[in-house]
Amino acid sequence: MTHVFVAPHPDDVALSCGGLIASLRELGQNVTILTVFSGDGSADRLSPYQREALGFGSKALWPSTEAFNRSAIAADWPTATLVPAWAATEEGLEATQGESDAAAKRFWQRSSWYRRASIRNVALADQPVIDDLSTQGAVLTDELTDAATAGDLVARRRIEDERYAYFAEASVVFLDLPDAVFRGYEGDDELLGTLRDDDEPPFGLLREEIARLEPQRVYFPLGVGGHVDHQICRDIGVGLLAEPRSWVMPGPDYAGMVAFYEDFPYALWNDFRGLDGLGADPFAGLPRDVSLRPEFADITDTLENKIMGISLYESQIERLFDGKREMANAVRSHGRVIAELGEVDGSAERYWVSGRV
Repeated sequence: MTHVFVAPHPDDVALSCGGLIASLRELGQNVTILTVFSGDGSADRLSPYQREALGFGSKALWPSTEAFNRSAIAADWPTATLVPAWAATEEGLEATQGESDAAAKRFWQRSSWYRRASIRNVALADQPVIDDLSTQGAVLTDELTDAATAGDLVARRRIEDERYAYFAEASVVFLDLPDAVFRGYEGDDELLGTLRDDDEPPFGLLREEIARLEPQRVYFPLGVGGHVDHQICRDIGVGLLAEPRSWVMPGPDYAGMVAFYEDFPYALWNDFRGLDGLGADPFAGLPRDVSLRPEFADITDTLENKIMGISLYESQIERLFDGKREMANAVRSHGRVIAELGEVDGSAERYWVSGRV
C-alpha cells in the first residue's frame, strides 16, 4: 500500500505526520513525500521580511558532514602510481561490496524492491547507475552543497528534506515551485491571508503527479494557521474530492483516498480543536455525498522517532521553537492533547479522512 504526503514546504510533513509515517514504515507500507514549493529563488532581492519568512538565519556556512556525499569520495583506483600502499585491494573491494549489498537488503527488506549498493558506481545486472537517473540516487551534488554553503536556504532545506526521507525510509519528490515569498507575498497579513487572484494553484501538475504515484491514500495539509501555500495544497485536495465520478475511462475515486492533516506547529499555536477553527469553511464546495471524519493515529511508540526526524531540519528549529529541547517538549505536549481528544492512551496525530455517505 502506498501513502503520499503532500508537503507545501520541506519540513511540513515531518512536523505534522512524522509519527504516522514511522508507523506506516514499521508496517511495511510505502511512503512518498511530495514537496510542492521547494523551488529556487534569488536571496539577493528578498526583503528582510521575506528572508525571515524563509528562515534565513545568521549562520551562513553549512558544515560538510554528509557521510555519503560522492563529491568527497575519491575514485576506487585513480592510477597505480598515485595509490598508496594501504589502498584497497580487489579482494577488499569485493568484501566491502558484499557488506554493502547485505546492508541494502536489510534497509529495503520491507519494500517490494531494493537497490544494490555498488561501491564502484557501475551498472549491476543491467540496472542503470542510479546516480545517472534524474531525481534518483544521491543528489547532494557539488552544486547543491555549494549553494547551501553560500547561504542559499532553499538548497539547504532541500538537503534537509532528503535527509529526512532517508531517515524515514521514504521517497521524496520535489515539484520545485517557488515559495509564496518568491511569488510576491509580503508581510504576515499577506502570507497568512487570502490567496491573490493571480496566484494560480498548480492543480493540474499536482493531480498528475499524484495519479502517477498511484497511492491508496493521499494526505493534504488542512491549512491551520492560514499560510497561503498550505491553503493552496488543501484546496487542491478539496478539488480532487469535488471531481465528478467518471464512467468512461474512469480515474480514481478520491473520496476515501484523500485525508487532511493538522498543520503543526500552527495547530499548537492556534489551539486548534476542530474544523470550525479554520474560520471560513474551505469544504463548503464538497459534494453532498462526501464527508470528513476525524481519525486518530496512535503514535505513542513512534513519538521519539518523530522528534528525531524533525530535528534534522536544523535551519528551522530555532526559528520555530527556539531550540531542539523546546521543539521536543512542544511535540510531546501536542501529542498528549490530541490523544486526549481521541481518547488514545499516550500520544496521537489527528487526520480528517474523506468518505462517501
